[in-house]
Amino acid sequence: MVRQRRFSRVVLAAVFVAGLPASVHAQAGKGPSLTPALAATRAALDKYKDPMQAVRDGYFSTVACIEFRPGDSGHEHMDYKPGAMGVHFLNASTIGPKLDSLKPQVLMYEPVGDKLVLVGAEWFVPVAVSKTAPTLFGQTLMGPMEGHAPIMGSDLHHWDLHVWLWKDNPNGVFSPTNASVKCPKTGYGYSFDDAPPKIVKP
Repeated sequence: MVRQRRFSRVVLAAVFVAGLPASVHAQAGKGPSLTPALAATRAALDKYKDPMQAVRDGYFSTVACIEFRPGDSGHEHMDYKPGAMGVHFLNASTIGPKLDSLKPQVLMYEPVGDKLVLVGAEWFVPVAVSKTAPTLFGQTLMGPMEGHAPIMGSDLHHWDLHVWLWKDNPNGVFSPTNASVKCPKTGYGYSFDDAPPKIVKP
């Protein structure tokens, strides 16, 4: 009798979970729906959910949490929708003319309470390394654009591709900004209100 009750509870729980909306399943930690290539990249980079592992592997934090607020100027140049990019961790040793889908130049974290949560990755190529736009995952990198001062010199013209591997992005997996990512109102939040980066000539 006890076994029967347990079995009934298990069946009811399974039916309940199966009937939940997809959004609830996503909140349980599945993240965005990805192509097989992107899913393989996400699996390979899951170790960087621990920011200290990223530091051990040569990524250095830029500290500032980057966001683009509604009303920021300059979006006509960059096609940036309101949203955030989070805190960038850059690994300069990965910068070169060829892109590796398993070795992004930048990891992006969202500050959540006292933790940094891995939300995306960015592939970054300076114009000095490639005069033509590189491609990855069937996408052409955006740019060329100015460097994002103050976290890098504005004269560091580059191409980049943001990929939201761990957090759903209402703007799309490859959008540079994510409206679901939030930067702190105080502390290290930073917005390009005054001088957003602009498209430049290669």
